[in-house]
Amino acid sequence: MNAQQQNKLENRLKEIESIYYDSDSDTKHNLICERNEIQFKLNKQNINFRLSGYNKYYHAAQCSQFVKNVLKYGYLHKTPEELRESGICFNTYSINAGYNKYCEDLKRFNSKEELLGFVIGYNQCIWNIEYKKSKSN
Repeated sequence: MNAQQQNKLENRLKEIESIYYDSDSDTKHNLICERNEIQFKLNKQNINFRLSGYNKYYHAAQCSQFVKNVLKYGYLHKTPEELRESGICFNTYSINAGYNKYCEDLKRFNSKEELLGFVIGYNQCIWNIEYKKSKSN
């Protein structure tokens, strides 16, 4: 997805949010469905395998959150700046620093399900750390 398409989708999301509350219930349902599909497309940009089923929206959102967390904190020997330059992508058996499966591996897995479980667990750990920090302040 190029930058123009991404901007178009982001603008449509803003438009949906602005007209949502002034709509009737049938229109609201259609707007929610459209919003979910747009968010899914935006979240799935760097995922290079098929997501399907009811959890596809959740998994795409988790991968997007993982990228945000890694770009904020870094990962193992990679600093956030290095990761911003190279980017992060998800492949069936690996998470890579770069935009395809031939770039440097950040972590390898035996299956897509194992990868998604790791991503969800990593996000939960970050959330727990940030929550404890906010409680202690």
